[in-house]
Amino acid sequence: MLDRSIGEFSRFIVIALGTTILGFSSGHWWMSLCVGLVVYLCWLLWQQNQFDRWLSNGRRGPAPTSFGVWGDISDDFYRMQRRHRKEKQKLNSMLRRVQDSTSALREGIVALEDEGNLAWWNPAAGQMLRLQADDAGQPLVNFVRDPRFVEHMYNRMFGRGRPSLEPITLPAPGDDSRILTMEVTRFGQDEALVIVRDVTRLHNLEQMRRDFVANVSHELRTPLTVIAGYLETLQMSGQAPRNWERPLSQMSEQTVRMTGLVNDLLLLARLETSERESGRDRVSVRQLMEQVAAEARSLSGERHEITVVCDEECTITGSASELHSAFANLAFNAVKYSPDGGPIELRWRRDAAGGHFSVKDCGIGIDPVHIPRLTERFYRVDAGRSRESGGTGLGLAIVKHVLLRHGANLSVTSVPGRGSTFTLNFPTQKLTLANSA
Repeated sequence: MLDRSIGEFSRFIVIALGTTILGFSSGHWWMSLCVGLVVYLCWLLWQQNQFDRWLSNGRRGPAPTSFGVWGDISDDFYRMQRRHRKEKQKLNSMLRRVQDSTSALREGIVALEDEGNLAWWNPAAGQMLRLQADDAGQPLVNFVRDPRFVEHMYNRMFGRGRPSLEPITLPAPGDDSRILTMEVTRFGQDEALVIVRDVTRLHNLEQMRRDFVANVSHELRTPLTVIAGYLETLQMSGQAPRNWERPLSQMSEQTVRMTGLVNDLLLLARLETSERESGRDRVSVRQLMEQVAAEARSLSGERHEITVVCDEECTITGSASELHSAFANLAFNAVKYSPDGGPIELRWRRDAAGGHFSVKDCGIGIDPVHIPRLTERFYRVDAGRSRESGGTGLGLAIVKHVLLRHGANLSVTSVPGRGSTFTLNFPTQKLTLANSA
């Protein structure tokens, strides 16, 4: 820039000296100097006007040819044009490759801008959401009107409410026979990507599994009741041969175990197929803990020291029967896996994060490698010990589903050989203090 200024100043000096020398020869040097400077200024203004017209026309074609400082500026713009054109071609080529690759995906991809308006989508998304080419620029919620998705999208894009970390599962727009999962990921200021997946086949398989388990479990109840009744009659009658006593006892134990398994399967099926929203009962935490502790003492047969610590009286809004099932499952597990004479503590505390019900035992403990899988159906850390204690392998799976219906979660801390602590964490909005009820 300094070199250009010096060069242009040099031209100005040369013109001024040239016109002055010519003026001396004619005797009117000052008039010659003025004329030269006016011509130089007009030439600069003409170049500026040409350059301004070129900018006003959208920089179509090459920059106007000139020399001097405006010539240097024109050359710079020409080089910028070429560089910009190459970068634009490179970006267009990259964009075409991205579009071609996303077009081959089976998952739908939708790009949103300007607070949720459609910017672009691949063919899979267009097919699943029934989008047309002229729908660009319209809000996505005009096509996916499910209130759950609308809430999910605005929560993820603008942080309204409590953003869900899980994708939303809902019927496809205009086709209830197809099931989609939709997940919104924000990037930039007001932009987001929506990933759409067709999970109809998985949903149907899961529904078939649920129906099968529920139907089989329901059909097993009647024969199990009949078998249990006859076994009890034979045992109580005193007419059975003496060598039948042990087989009858074992058959009775297994019948009771099967009945418990069927009941747990039916409870799980009901939790999975009923509405996700839990009941509206106001359950007293202290009363529920005392009831569960009494049942645990009965199961223990006074072999364990079971204590209840409730730091603050409050109520949980939800289903009383489901909450009792979750609390009792943890307490009964502590009884089953704790050695005789070991202490078991049921504690309730509340903090800024919500309410926390914990069951602490001094049992065999759990290796950390098993903790992520504890809530899976029939998953057993020690299969032999679990069967001996009469467990079905479904207790923690039931706890997980109850917590999902109450917006809560389960956390586990354990040291092998030193015991475990299972904690149910309830959100603040589910709690009501006794003095504010």
